[in-house]
Amino acid sequence: MDPYLARIIALLGKDDPLASLAAMPRRLEELLPRLEPEKPYAPGKWSAREILCHLADTEMALGFRFRQILAQDNPTVQPFDQDAWAARYGGLPMELAYDAFKALRAWNLALLRGLSEEDLARSYYHPEREEWESLHLLVCFLAGHDLNHLGQLEVIASQSAQG
Repeated sequence: MDPYLARIIALLGKDDPLASLAAMPRRLEELLPRLEPEKPYAPGKWSAREILCHLADTEMALGFRFRQILAQDNPTVQPFDQDAWAARYGGLPMELAYDAFKALRAWNLALLRGLSEEDLARSYYHPEREEWESLHLLVCFLAGHDLNHLGQLEVIASQSAQG
């Protein structure tokens, strides 16, 4: 397994990925009032605004992948360059990114909750990693991805609280 993929999925541990995905909008909403849009979690890293925009974009992109995997046999998914997408986040409102994320997450969860074990076992090819992966792995990745960025936002919120 790709080291990045393994690291992100490890953040989920033994937690239920759907429960973790369902909890994320509330956890973000609790942090929003304490986030300064332009504050990064570390020097040279993404700001709160960029992270929230990235979460919304990732939800949209992976939601498409879920549907592609369910509708096609063994598809090859389209990679995306998150840094190229992030280059356009500067003027976007953080609250709008959160609203988009929340709506897309609800829509994706409605789909995911209705899937069978057979659906979750469907495979796709990821050309950047040159690996075949399952839909279940992708769901676990998304849950771990949430936790990775939630940790970054918690750092920003704690730094903002300290003044």
